[in-house]
Amino acid sequence: MLKKLALSTAILVSSVFASSEVNVYSHRHYDTDKKLFKMFEEKTGIKVNVIKAKASALIKRIESEGKKSPADVLITVDAGRLYQAKSKNLLQSIKSDYLMENIPKQLRDVDNQWFALTKRARVTAYKIGSGMDKKLTTYEDLADPKFKGQIMVRSSNNIYNQSLMAAMIAHHGEEYAIKWAKGVVANMAKAPKGNDRYQVKAIASGIGSIAIVNTYYIGKMVDNKDLSQSESVKKVKVFFPKFENGGTHINVSGAGVAKYAPNKENAIKFIEFLASKDAQELFSKANFEYPVLKSVEASDLVKSWGTFEDDHISINTLGQNNKAAVKAFDLAGWK
Repeated sequence: MLKKLALSTAILVSSVFASSEVNVYSHRHYDTDKKLFKMFEEKTGIKVNVIKAKASALIKRIESEGKKSPADVLITVDAGRLYQAKSKNLLQSIKSDYLMENIPKQLRDVDNQWFALTKRARVTAYKIGSGMDKKLTTYEDLADPKFKGQIMVRSSNNIYNQSLMAAMIAHHGEEYAIKWAKGVVANMAKAPKGNDRYQVKAIASGIGSIAIVNTYYIGKMVDNKDLSQSESVKKVKVFFPKFENGGTHINVSGAGVAKYAPNKENAIKFIEFLASKDAQELFSKANFEYPVLKSVEASDLVKSWGTFEDDHISINTLGQNNKAAVKAFDLAGWK
């Protein structure tokens, strides 16, 4: 009898403990996220346990942990990584009226296994005084020889570039995309190196005059304690290219509930919170990302760069075209 009572007590304690926490595997590494996690804890009483690592490491970890994985939520950036997690059967479909009503269809998984939390536009930054503002038009036009020796961009193994290429494939097909990539390679000021901020610093110092970057990096460089960043960004302006038959390329950071989540309900509540107005405003103002909620405006700094129309290609398509994009880069010689 005592053994049965002890066992029942242990089960009860375990149940209570499980219901008061959510285990988050996150690729995001921003102070904004720490604030949001604390806000969620204060609002719900649910403790947020966070494991941070690169997306590939987190995906591999969940995969290796299998059914015993403590992961409740996977947060990562870019459609390619979200698609990879789904294709490895690491996420599960969820039901949430709030997410379905507030996250646009093109910004969520077709099977409701992941949902976008923020948007980033992949744009061009040009050096002030270079005259490039009068020449820049579309993504397709970046392959034009008139830009020879002017383009700075990171390597093809970067997921942001892979999704841009995936979008190019969606718009024009693989053959065209390979030809386009060859044109961009021919126009590079130097071989790909460094992150997006490196590209901005390069054009500011006179190496090329056009950098292909994600918008939120520009925001991160403003008022940065690192003078090499804050001074460099003063010398550039943002231009929003578009596809010839579409809009400006966007990508997302997003979250999904892990397949074997021990705290599934808490996981859904957590993702719903990150898509709430309060959370979206913080993403926008503190991290210079575009909100996914239509009711929330971008920050004043982000709005100062100008407006654009989102490309109509679904985020799902970007993930589906990732392998083809990597292949196209290889064939084009984009290192």
